[in-house]
Amino acid sequence: MTRIPTDPGTTEEIPAQAGTPTQAEAPAPDPVPRNALDAYFKISARGSTFGNELRGGLTTFMAMAYIVLLNPIILSGADVTGAKLDHAQLTTATALAAAVTTILLGVVGNAPLAAAAGLSVSGAVSALVVPHTTWAQAFGLCVIYGLLIVLLVVSGLREKIMNGIPLPLKHAITIGIGLFVALIGLVKSGFVHTGGPTPVSLGPFGELAGWPVVCFAVTLLTIFVLLARDVRGAILIGIASGTVLAFVVNQVAHLPAKAWASSAPVWPGSPVSAPDFGLFGHVDLFGAFGGRGLGAISASVAVFTLVLAGFFDAMATIIGVGTEAGLADQQGRMPGLSKALFIDGTGGIIGGLAGASGQTVFVESATGVGEGARTGLSSVVTGGVFALMLFFSPLAGIVPVEVASAALVVIGSMMMSQARHIDWADREVAVPAFLTCVLMPFTYSITAGVAAGVISYVVIKAGRGKWREPGPLMWILTAVFVVYFALTPIKEWLGVH
Repeated sequence: MTRIPTDPGTTEEIPAQAGTPTQAEAPAPDPVPRNALDAYFKISARGSTFGNELRGGLTTFMAMAYIVLLNPIILSGADVTGAKLDHAQLTTATALAAAVTTILLGVVGNAPLAAAAGLSVSGAVSALVVPHTTWAQAFGLCVIYGLLIVLLVVSGLREKIMNGIPLPLKHAITIGIGLFVALIGLVKSGFVHTGGPTPVSLGPFGELAGWPVVCFAVTLLTIFVLLARDVRGAILIGIASGTVLAFVVNQVAHLPAKAWASSAPVWPGSPVSAPDFGLFGHVDLFGAFGGRGLGAISASVAVFTLVLAGFFDAMATIIGVGTEAGLADQQGRMPGLSKALFIDGTGGIIGGLAGASGQTVFVESATGVGEGARTGLSSVVTGGVFALMLFFSPLAGIVPVEVASAALVVIGSMMMSQARHIDWADREVAVPAFLTCVLMPFTYSITAGVAAGVISYVVIKAGRGKWREPGPLMWILTAVFVVYFALTPIKEWLGVH
């Protein structure tokens, strides 16, 4: 029998005809590299083209450019010991850290992954750490959590954890991230509203309202139509056309700036701005553990929280994006995974040193994969545009969040295709897969979804007398995730605020 690939996660057997060599006898040779760039990034070998990588890199940047605007707002809004961070310095730090980390992911990890300041990390820094520390101490904790993740990578433990997760859960992680990404897009666009009389609703009052939502809907439908017609660059074309539409609507309807989720789609008075590196290197590595900081116990709990969020959010994102890009084998393992994980961990250090909080792989990387990106060259493109934003930061707000959000919903629909690889009739895997899928969007946390999937998988196996089957690593993860879910009562017991 000859096994032929039908998609990245399945194979199909066909009878071997006489005179027809099997795969083992005649493996398909990799395409001959066209140039040094092709050889280094394996562009042809992965079935991609320079155009795909360029479009993918630009699309990923457009989908996550909002971080240059949003991260400074999150961090500058926190008041530490009577002093707030300068917004211009935060903008420079955010763009710088994203550029360096993303380019390293491309050059070293050779994966279509982009990184920037993690909103969960920034939120934790501003809400948990900052009220009781100086900014230098807060960024020092980011450096420490990055160093710990790097140590986990160097020891090989992080890759073992990723490879040790059962394949059905890996598929469920991809699906869950797809649902999570889609929900993020729907909420950011204003199509779905949160915080009303019901947990979620259609618009703020049970109905759609405002021209920005119209721009989102038109952009979303445009991308879907272009994809259905197999148009190359469908997502990038859709975002570009949606931005033009938003410009026209904003001018004709004379909308106030607050009508848009971030900034209004208008051409900035001056697109050029000088970077301000005033935050770079202002780090107090161990000050938070002393008497003038959080204290040893509180600082240790804060680092544990940051490590857990950074570790599993990035792990799940890499699994999901890598699987969607077809880079994972039939066991869900990716080539060169350790390098990508190392750079992701280094992102915590880079972000702390730059003054932008820890960097982590963004789920928006999947938008570039949707445009055909398969190598690290797309990440170099994304990182290069972030580097340009050091001097053109006013341009980051041109693409409205409502328009960019459409790409997230599209990618979410693509990642749902992994559902066909899960045996939903087998409850031993179906229940953990279900919990993994639904809890990511329902809790707005990738880590919570992974944790629920791992715990339920191990408990169900043990309940059926198969307690050895998950393996020691899954049992250890279960214990760690139990602590994760019980973190609040543990902190109360320790007297940590």
